[in-house]
Amino acid sequence: MMVKKYNISVEATLEVIGGKWKCVILCHLTHGKMRTSDLKRHMPNITQKMLTQQLRELEQDGIVNRIVYNQVPPKVEYELSEYGQSLGSILDSLCAWGEKHIIKEYGDRSSMLEDNVLNNKKLEVEASSVE
Repeated sequence: MMVKKYNISVEATLEVIGGKWKCVILCHLTHGKMRTSDLKRHMPNITQKMLTQQLRELEQDGIVNRIVYNQVPPKVEYELSEYGQSLGSILDSLCAWGEKHIIKEYGDRSSMLEDNVLNNKKLEVEASSVE
């Protein structure tokens, strides 16, 4: 069997958090534990199948923990693992760059960003730093 070698180390990062949805899921989980239904509500454009698949892959890579509560009906929550939390600065940088890009391309972030928890959080931070 051939041992995998990476051309450059960023390939290893992208293998774990690459794709359209993984960073979005991880950004939501930086705010704490969430059920699949919470994630789906915050990410209306992702299919249930894709969300489940991405969460499974992130769990297999040790980035998220899946917590199953022994109750009826069953309750499952996801949270960033300690290893997943080490991605915090990368996720923050991706968000910050994305905001700059939105402003560069469209001139205004508020009209281009959905009204959701992640974006309101940013507005609160900006408002408090202005005072």
